[in-house]
Amino acid sequence: MEIVYVYTKKRSDFGRPCHFSDRPAEVTVDIPPDPGAADDFIARNPVDAHVQHACDMSEHEVNTERVEVETHGVHHTEGGWPKDVNPHEMEQTIRFRKKVEKDENYINTVTHLGTLMEHCIKQNNAINIYEEYFGEEEMAEVEGEAPSAKTINVIRDPNITKRTATHLSWHPDGCKKLAVAYSSLEFQQNMKDMSFDSYIWDLENSNKPELVLKPSSPLVSLEYNPKDSHILAGGCYNGQIAYWDTRKGRLPVEVSTVEFSHRDPVYGTIWLQSKTGTECFSASTDGQVLWWDIRKLSEPTETLVLDITRKGLLENALGAISLEFEPTMPTKFMVGTEQGIIISCNRKAKTPPEKIAGTYSGHHGPVYALARNPFYPKFFLTVGDWTARIWSEESKESSIMWTRYHLSYLTDGCWSTVRPAVFFTTKMDGTLDIWDFLFKQNDPSLSLKICDEPLFSLRLQDNGCFVGCGSKLGTVTLLEISSELCTLQKNEKTLATAMFERETKREKILEARHREMRLKERAKSEGRDEERKEERLEESSHEVLEQVRKEFFEVIEAELQKRAQAEAKRLGAKEKDYTDDMREEEEEGESKMPEYEEEEEEEEEEDATKEP
Repeated sequence: MEIVYVYTKKRSDFGRPCHFSDRPAEVTVDIPPDPGAADDFIARNPVDAHVQHACDMSEHEVNTERVEVETHGVHHTEGGWPKDVNPHEMEQTIRFRKKVEKDENYINTVTHLGTLMEHCIKQNNAINIYEEYFGEEEMAEVEGEAPSAKTINVIRDPNITKRTATHLSWHPDGCKKLAVAYSSLEFQQNMKDMSFDSYIWDLENSNKPELVLKPSSPLVSLEYNPKDSHILAGGCYNGQIAYWDTRKGRLPVEVSTVEFSHRDPVYGTIWLQSKTGTECFSASTDGQVLWWDIRKLSEPTETLVLDITRKGLLENALGAISLEFEPTMPTKFMVGTEQGIIISCNRKAKTPPEKIAGTYSGHHGPVYALARNPFYPKFFLTVGDWTARIWSEESKESSIMWTRYHLSYLTDGCWSTVRPAVFFTTKMDGTLDIWDFLFKQNDPSLSLKICDEPLFSLRLQDNGCFVGCGSKLGTVTLLEISSELCTLQKNEKTLATAMFERETKREKILEARHREMRLKERAKSEGRDEERKEERLEESSHEVLEQVRKEFFEVIEAELQKRAQAEAKRLGAKEKDYTDDMREEEEEGESKMPEYEEEEEEEEEEDATKEP
């Protein structure tokens, strides 16, 4: 390539600022008009012209990469101690505190901070910033609102092979986390690739489970510890009990030994109100209730066999499928069985037979749900077959209230935590029913079609506004209930108490009436038996003699007939022998006749020869 021109510039001139100056205008190009070009133009009339004032824009679509957000927790420990002091050693910390308390700066600092703290406390006590000034108006608005519920979240089983959401447990410190136990309860339907995992979900980020729990067998029940939200206890399908500490990871901290565990799936696991917060108990369809301490799961601390005959035989025990425990009644608990019987138990009884206090019978199938009313513990709810029933401890022969028989099987139920007369039930057709017995008793106040598959589990959050429903395919639907169904109404407790007491009294009257009728029937039957005995005693002696004589002659006649028959048989046998003998003699005589004839012919021939 040939270089035509070379520009040269000093290195010092690079980057210098530009200096502009004023100068007169210059004409660079001048194009004069051409009159001949006017003939090429065509006049147009009218002329339409448009002007777009806005800027021209084009539409573009961009598919950005998905941002995945993960939540990480930090475990805070006690700090601020010197390096030479171990905060876990009680003696060292006490010694260091005594040393600091003797320091003058410590006393001055505490005195200074005390005045500031006193001022803040006085401010808090001066006015209640949480006081509700317009509670009556809100109550009036609630009364006019129709009952409703809206879906706020849907959580699906992340596995390809879907399993049933068998149990739900809300985090004790709020409604942001939910623990769900997944397992397949259909007999011999577990597939090879079916997962054993259960999950803890963060409802604010439900795309991925917050923690995956990995048991040795699928979990049927799972419960948060109310005293320590990091601890969970679970009952497995193979009968074992396990517990997790979320701070230690996804694997169980300890699992009960197979030899001392249940023999069937553990359908109920409940934490007890103990000082240590480490005690729980479980129930299974093998007919046992076992008490555990998670500090030592090698064997149960106590065992109860659910034998209502009070013999303590495991082969006679009824299988437990639901479990109930009320913290305000620490010695009592209740068990719902597969046979439709509810067993009331007392843990502190002296002997095992005395621990079974009583039974209630009223369902045609397994009792899938059992819950005491949180406001009136002596009344409890049971769900089984096609009905939900409300019972009173004072009436054991029958329930005091019940729903109508539904077309679909009922699977679970629970009381409202804020309203004493409201409870929830789930059905096999995927429907959630909310009942308000103060408002309506024949039909539910609100019936919602949650999904097409059967609903299996139900759990209400402690504030009474959120409810979770687990389905057969592992889908958990979270619903927010309208304020009318989760706000205590005016005089509701008084009305609910009056209703329960009235129904209990009515049932007692009916029981007394039925008992009286049964006694009368028994007395009548006993009277009939006595009358028959008296009639027999009043028979005359003549009739008795005639009867005896008649029976005597009948016996004699029968004996004579027997003898006559025997004599006839004997004579017949003799005649037969005689005829047989005669027949033999005749046959012998016929055989000798030809010999006699030949001898006579010979004698005649001899006489003929002698005559000439």
